[in-house]
Amino acid sequence: MTAANDRSWRSTLWVYAPELAIGLAAILYGSTFRFTQVSIERTTPAALNTIRFAVGAAAILPFALRGGWRGPRVRHTDTLRIFIFISVVVGLITAAGTMAQTIGLRHTTVSNSAFITGLFAVFTPIIEALIYRRWPRRGIVEAVAVSMVGLYLLTGASLSLHFGDVLTLAAALFYAGWYVIVGAYANRFNTIAFVATQLAVISIVCLPFAIIDGFGKIDSYVLWTILYTGVGCSAIAFSLSAWAQRRVDPSRTTIISLVEPVVAGVIGFFVGERLGIPGYLGAVLILAAIVIAERGTHGRLAAEEPSRETPRETPSGV
Repeated sequence: MTAANDRSWRSTLWVYAPELAIGLAAILYGSTFRFTQVSIERTTPAALNTIRFAVGAAAILPFALRGGWRGPRVRHTDTLRIFIFISVVVGLITAAGTMAQTIGLRHTTVSNSAFITGLFAVFTPIIEALIYRRWPRRGIVEAVAVSMVGLYLLTGASLSLHFGDVLTLAAALFYAGWYVIVGAYANRFNTIAFVATQLAVISIVCLPFAIIDGFGKIDSYVLWTILYTGVGCSAIAFSLSAWAQRRVDPSRTTIISLVEPVVAGVIGFFVGERLGIPGYLGAVLILAAIVIAERGTHGRLAAEEPSRETPRETPSGV
């Protein structure tokens, strides 16, 4: 490989680094499903979330303290108080989504939970449209439509709506809020400090539920799950996604994040689960939706939408 080709390859890789980061985060999320499913049978969901997010926060706390809270596009009006306030709000939203999804899973099927949670890809552009008062671009609308068909085929979900489904629907709405708010402040705050504060808040919110429900049996398998999900799925994946949103808008981020159920399906294949022809077709449609969403974004999109390097105005002016 010549020096020129090497520079070209590195340049291309850097251009798509944010999308690759989101994809890697989604792979980490999807890879934890099997571990979590088994661990929930031994310990309580609240206990798992409390310890997992505490481990995640502790893992990146030294880096957060070293890097400070200011991001590359911090405003002169930004203060530590604003950083803490926004981080706590985002943490509370994520905690609400996590608890709603966990409790909902007790009252619905895994397939329904996966499908309904994936509706954050629908809610996110709607929230963005309401906040920023502009319609999503055509590619996003097309990608959302294709991905929802794919997600339905992949999960084999039922269209009936029960109590657990309603809770999971609320979780999807909370998750969509996470993507939008993080996208608005990703450039203003240091990524690691932003995520570490959120993880700490989530753990604190889940703690009372863990005390009420108990901690169940925390054996070596559960400890492994806590370590893997705490460091890989919480500390690393959250940080990758938050960092990537400095350059990738929330709507595109959520569509790329739908790689998660595809990865879960692939892992399921290796442990003996079979999706069937509709499931594999659904996975292909989700991947096609990502291509649709990304089409032309590194050229035409730069002229059509505000730069992701410039922080957007928030409705409250904060």
